[in-house]
Amino acid sequence: MCVLSLLRNGDRYGYDVACELSKTMEVSDGSVYPVLRRLKDDGYVTSYLEEASGGPPRKYYVITDAGSDYMKSLQSEWKQLTGDINKLLDNGGQTT
Repeated sequence: MCVLSLLRNGDRYGYDVACELSKTMEVSDGSVYPVLRRLKDDGYVTSYLEEASGGPPRKYYVITDAGSDYMKSLQSEWKQLTGDINKLLDNGGQTT
């Protein structure tokens, strides 16, 4: 969900995704690439190569329409889950 959310704001290459995620959570570069690969295999992102100044071409990832729909679904589930957890925390485990 977080990777798709970043891609919603524009095309990014893998290392850029990892750096951006690491600003808010603990994540290693190596864990991002399998996620991107799986999202691509599932049709939620596509990729293209672009020449980089002074280095090899970079693979940029782009969210697809299916990826946007999937992200919205994940966000809805996340909001429901966090809402339910917050209710439990606020009530100290007591049902009302």
